[in-house]
Amino acid sequence: MTDKKRVLVTGLSGLVGSALRDDFEQRYDLSSLSRYGTDDIDFAHNFKGNIAELDTIIPAFEGQHTVVHLAADRSASADWESALRNNFIGVYNVYEAAKRTGVKRVVFGSSQHAIGGFYRDEPYRSILAGEFEKVKRPYKLIDETVPIRPDGYYGASKAYAEGLGSYYSEWHSISSINIRIGWTISTDDPTSNGGGLAMWLSHRDTAQIHVKAVDAPATLMYTVVFAMSDNYWNIFSLEKAREILGYEPQDNAGKQLNPNSKMSERDNTEYKQHEKDPDSYDK
Repeated sequence: MTDKKRVLVTGLSGLVGSALRDDFEQRYDLSSLSRYGTDDIDFAHNFKGNIAELDTIIPAFEGQHTVVHLAADRSASADWESALRNNFIGVYNVYEAAKRTGVKRVVFGSSQHAIGGFYRDEPYRSILAGEFEKVKRPYKLIDETVPIRPDGYYGASKAYAEGLGSYYSEWHSISSINIRIGWTISTDDPTSNGGGLAMWLSHRDTAQIHVKAVDAPATLMYTVVFAMSDNYWNIFSLEKAREILGYEPQDNAGKQLNPNSKMSERDNTEYKQHEKDPDSYDK
């Protein structure tokens, strides 16, 4: 028997899951849920199921304290059919499975794309384009009080999930912590473009904020926070994450682009883990 908190992660093999896995394995009694199984996890903790099919995932939720839900079609340009199946229905099934099995908390991998419409506005447009010479500092940071403004079905699915979490918190007493993740990069090098310098969430900061969310007081029943590293060109406020979760980012993307830095194939949001499977996206 173990006295460690039992935590289930969906999408553990994805970019975000891979970044937090080492810390989670040290701190928690960790299980994984995926369609194909997860490498290097023992059979008893290695659940297989499709988040779009509720009955297939319920066994993984039994006995868990917290579920960290990362699995999704992570393409910012996801079409409606994929977003509906993998994101909208998927997150409903996660909360419904949590309700039926007595899970206490869901930590949801939301996204800055829930408010991605702001990227059309200045100075954010210039920052994300890497045109820093056009930007006058200081500038107003985007915080959690701004209205939902998604930039596609993917962003809309994240906004929907935040609302769904509020419902399950209010009416079914499931703590819902929603982390609007910036950009976790496989190489952990954000210097290839302006978006990286602005939205980078380093691997160790990725792990830290998810640990903070899992370990937050039981009295924290609902919140939405942005999650980026302490970047010079950050366009999001981190004050709420600091105040509510005690998040203290350790890394900074720096001020300058590196012309020799290249984005890997895995960091393209269209990347699939299993090329023959249209549903094999992972966050």
